[in-house]
Amino acid sequence: MISKKTKYGLKALIYLARHYDKGPILIADLARDENLPKKFLENILLSLKNNGILQSRKGKGGGYFLGRHPGKITFGQAIRVMEGPLAPVPCVSETAYAKCTECENELTCGIRLVMKDVRDAMAVILDGTTLADVLEKIDTAEQGQRGVLDFCI
Repeated sequence: MISKKTKYGLKALIYLARHYDKGPILIADLARDENLPKKFLENILLSLKNNGILQSRKGKGGGYFLGRHPGKITFGQAIRVMEGPLAPVPCVSETAYAKCTECENELTCGIRLVMKDVRDAMAVILDGTTLADVLEKIDTAEQGQRGVLDFCI
């Protein structure tokens, strides 16, 4: 399960992707429009900036904006910044591997074998889904919802 921090961060990234190339967005505007706590959001955006996903500009006309095109930022990259490794257990992590102290043989550990499959499946989806893909999914869902509402009228 992802944390509120990650959920808020993803919501902020989707919002910034929707406003890509429209200039920097003030934290206050983003927080208001997405109904997110401003103070908490400040820390999240700073973390994303420090890891190269966002950029910011100070002063009049300042705020946060995506550091790259929405098609170049994946959910996997963002989640790793906010949550750490995708792996559900440390012995299958590709970025923060640690041997489990209670494990006698990693090669035959049933938990490790299954959790590696889980990590791999998550990585395929999260690293293969860009912010641009998410915007497309949202647009498709909204069109489908309008179609349902039109049908019901």
